[in-house]
Amino acid sequence: MTQQLVPTVLGRVAIDVDGSGPTIVFWPSLLMTGSLWEGQRQHLAATHQVVLVDPPGHGASDPLTDSFTFEECAQVVVDVLDHLGVERADLVGNSWGGMIGATFAARHPERVRRAVLMNATASPAGRRQRLEFGALLLAARLLRGLRPPLTRSVLKAFLGPTSLRERPEAVAHVRAAAAAVEVSSVSHAVRSVVPDRPDQLALLATVTAPILVVAGREDATFPVEETRRMAGAAPNATFVVLEGVGHLAALEDPAQVNALVEDFLTSG
Repeated sequence: MTQQLVPTVLGRVAIDVDGSGPTIVFWPSLLMTGSLWEGQRQHLAATHQVVLVDPPGHGASDPLTDSFTFEECAQVVVDVLDHLGVERADLVGNSWGGMIGATFAARHPERVRRAVLMNATASPAGRRQRLEFGALLLAARLLRGLRPPLTRSVLKAFLGPTSLRERPEAVAHVRAAAAAVEVSSVSHAVRSVVPDRPDQLALLATVTAPILVVAGREDATFPVEETRRMAGAAPNATFVVLEGVGHLAALEDPAQVNALVEDFLTSG
């Protein structure tokens, strides 16, 4: 596996590239890095070129200094593909990544083959979510690096009861990710993805590529019915609910997600 820094419209973005064959680009949730998809990389790199993205402002990517649009994030995917010399790819995204997968499929249909949109939404943020994330960021800024309130809130939002009870490795991963974020950078991403995110339901109606939309039964951030609405807006969407997982299904139950993603991406 090799790490590369790719110049993009939102600064240099770090990618980890492994394997060879058809390309799959993986974009994670807010506060997470490409390491969210380590279970998928290990499973799929034998047959595919797997590209794990540290999204703008996260991990080894350049810090953010301002907010962004979803169209700019979709252009980041294009910039990554151009850098790799790849004409068309599959895209797998979680939460923020799922939202950007929808934008990418709609705005750049010639560059996408299939898309898997996990634990995501196409709806604007409601009042409760805007208030919760605003309070979370304020607490993180005021505490200046003392992260327990941030970590507790992220664990509750990201992991379902099954994972909190039975999957200590998933809990440890989320704790480490929350402890590593640079709040001044990530706050721009949170603002762009939560209070400022667009309504994409009409946009999804224009997507022609096959889409798999995946919900977690225990997802406290985007409940099943919200993700179901996302699937219902796209003409070529298949909708699946995974049991025993919350907002980070790929981390919580890699084997279940691997089987689902591989079956969908190789079915046509």
